[in-house]
Amino acid sequence: MPGWVEWVVAAVGAWFVGATALGLILARVMSIGSAPDAPASTSPVAAGQVVPLRPRVLVVDDDAPLRSLLRATLAADEFDVREAGSSEEALQVLRFWRPSVLLLDVNLPGMDGLTLCSEIARTADDISVILLTGEEVSHTTARLAGAKGVVRKPFSPLELLGLVGLVLEGKDFVSEPATAGDGQLLIYARDLANIAKAERQQRRLLQDAYRQTATALADAVDVRDRATGLHAQRVRRYALELAEVVAPSLLDDPSLEYGFLLHDVGKIGISDHVLLKPGPLSPEEQELVRMHPAIGAQILRDVALLQGAGLDVVLHHHERWDGAGYPHGLAGEQIPLSARIFAIADTLDAMTSDRPYRSAVAWDEAVDEIVAQGGRQFDPEIVQAFVAGEDGLRAVYEDLSLVA
Repeated sequence: MPGWVEWVVAAVGAWFVGATALGLILARVMSIGSAPDAPASTSPVAAGQVVPLRPRVLVVDDDAPLRSLLRATLAADEFDVREAGSSEEALQVLRFWRPSVLLLDVNLPGMDGLTLCSEIARTADDISVILLTGEEVSHTTARLAGAKGVVRKPFSPLELLGLVGLVLEGKDFVSEPATAGDGQLLIYARDLANIAKAERQQRRLLQDAYRQTATALADAVDVRDRATGLHAQRVRRYALELAEVVAPSLLDDPSLEYGFLLHDVGKIGISDHVLLKPGPLSPEEQELVRMHPAIGAQILRDVALLQGAGLDVVLHHHERWDGAGYPHGLAGEQIPLSARIFAIADTLDAMTSDRPYRSAVAWDEAVDEIVAQGGRQFDPEIVQAFVAGEDGLRAVYEDLSLVA
């Protein structure tokens, strides 16, 4: 297998493994596991039920607002939830709908929770009962009634979700002390803030992982083409600097940076003897090279991270302002703005870097050539912005061009 193919395979593998691993971490924070689905039993005494794909939870409490809070909390965590206001109503539900876990208030009107718990333990021991109580119920009392856990009110919904998860995993007995000093709604509000904070942290981690794996894939392409993995990093920095001057709102599109990094991914479809040829290309070979934007767009067309301006960069970064570019021969403002910006960044790095067929030119010479191509190869207004921001671009060049 050619070395460049191994690089690409490794980079793609890293991308998917990293995304999958972080996705599983996020899923673990935001949801409890699942198991294969099964039809509901029609009798509370049937045993051996398989846990459904979305674990079923029956909430039994005479406090309607608390039932609603619990239902919303559990449903948001991908549980299938139903509720009942009394033991008698719960028994009616159990005739036709089989939960994996039953959250059961101890102080219910009519049949109390401990009595219902004992009945369920006797006739349906595949249902795990967690008692909810505002009073002191000992572990011994709860165990004797057949419960798998006890939670004292007021309780943290996050802690309750954790206990439900432990019960579903087969934990023998779980318990959580009451949260002192705060009302139930305040505890819910605090937990909601914690969930939002954790979600933001996980999103940042996920975005960092996507960026790192996209960079690895871009570096793999660059190593094959240029024997250095810094081209993608340089053009990304150049293009971000230029976009900040030309159209800062473009930077709100998260796909843009990935498009900058992966603009040349289509070159994995171009053979080495063409891509690495030390001399001029024949017309047939030039046509092969001109296919790489379309190949790249085809490879990335279903990648959610690239949907938007990023995919425009991949497909159109070799179009020219005068219409003489490829693959579609677009002209002027027909070319997406993101691609017009990137075309200058890409050309700047191409001219100031060594290639198989020529040596790098000096920075000032590259700048003069880009300015001369304003209105022909490049959007003249973006060329003006390029000149205005040249100092920042040169700082990027000096920062990265000498790194091995």
